[in-house]
Amino acid sequence: MHHSKKNRQTTTVLNATQNTLSLKSIFLDFKEITKAGLAISVLFSSIAGYLLGVNDEHPFQWSVLAVLSIGGYCMVGASNAFNQVIEKDIDALMDRTKNRPVPSGRMSPKTALFVASLLTIIGVALLYTINAKSAMFAAISIFLYTSVYTPLKTVTSLSVFVGAFPGAIPFMLGWVAATGEFGIEAGTLFLIQFFWQFPHFWAIGWFLYEDYEKAGIFMLPTGRKDKGTALQVILYTVWLIIASLLPVLGYTGQLFITPIAAILVFLLGLWMLFFAVRLYQLRTPKAARTLMLVSVSYISLLQIVFIVDKFLR
Repeated sequence: MHHSKKNRQTTTVLNATQNTLSLKSIFLDFKEITKAGLAISVLFSSIAGYLLGVNDEHPFQWSVLAVLSIGGYCMVGASNAFNQVIEKDIDALMDRTKNRPVPSGRMSPKTALFVASLLTIIGVALLYTINAKSAMFAAISIFLYTSVYTPLKTVTSLSVFVGAFPGAIPFMLGWVAATGEFGIEAGTLFLIQFFWQFPHFWAIGWFLYEDYEKAGIFMLPTGRKDKGTALQVILYTVWLIIASLLPVLGYTGQLFITPIAAILVFLLGLWMLFFAVRLYQLRTPKAARTLMLVSVSYISLLQIVFIVDKFLR
C-alpha cells in the first residue's frame, strides 16, 4: 500500500512538471509568434506618441496608456502571427526563421491563425475604446502588413516601401490615441518613422542577404549589396534627418521642439549618417549590422529627446 502511494505522488509531481513545461513552452511560443522583442520596441513608439499628444485639453490618463499598450501589443503581435502563417514555407528555408513555432511544427497553422485573429479582434476592440480613429489605424496597419507587404516580399524590393506604411503607424497612433485627432502633428510623427524604416530595413536586408536569398526575398533597392543600395541608404537617412527636424520650424501645430532639442536631434542624425556613409565605403555585413543597431538607437533616443523636451520646457 505504501508503495502505491509513493507512485501516486511521483505521478502527481511528474504531471505538475509537464504542465509547467507545457505552460512555459506555450508562453515561449506566444512570445515568438508575436515577436515580443520587436512588439515591445514598436510599443515604445506608441507610448512616446501618446506622451507627446497629451496636453491640457487631453490630459494624461493611466487607463488610456494601459489600453493603448495592450491594444498596441495585440496589433503588432497579430501582424507578426499572420505573417508567420503566410510565410511558413519560406521561414522553413531560412536559418534565422526555421525554428519559429509554425515552420518547426510546434504550432499548427490553424492554431497560429486563431491566435492572430483573436489578437486582431482584441487589439482593434481595445483601441476602439480609446477612440474610433485609433482602431481604424490599427486595422489598416494589420491589413497592409499582412495582405500587401508580406506577399510582396518575394516579388519586389518595393515591399520595403509598402511595409514602411504599417511600420510608421505606431508612433502616430499614440498621438491619435491621446488627442483623437489626425492632423499635421500625427502626420509629422508618421513621416519621421516612415523615412526611418528605409535605412533600418535595408541594413537588415544587407547583413541577412544570403539568408533572404535562400527564400527568394528581395529587400535591397537594387537587389544587390552595391553602391546603389548604399547610396539610397544615405539619401533616406538625409530625408529622415530633415523630417525629424520639422517640429523646430513651428509649422507642425502642437508638435514642436526647442532649438536645444533640435541640436540634439541633428547630432543624432549625423551619428546615423556617419554609419550610413561607412556602409557606402565598406559595404560589409558588419557595417550594415552596425547601422541597423544605430538606427534602432536613433529612433528611441529621438523619441526620448522629444518627450523630455516637451515636459521640461
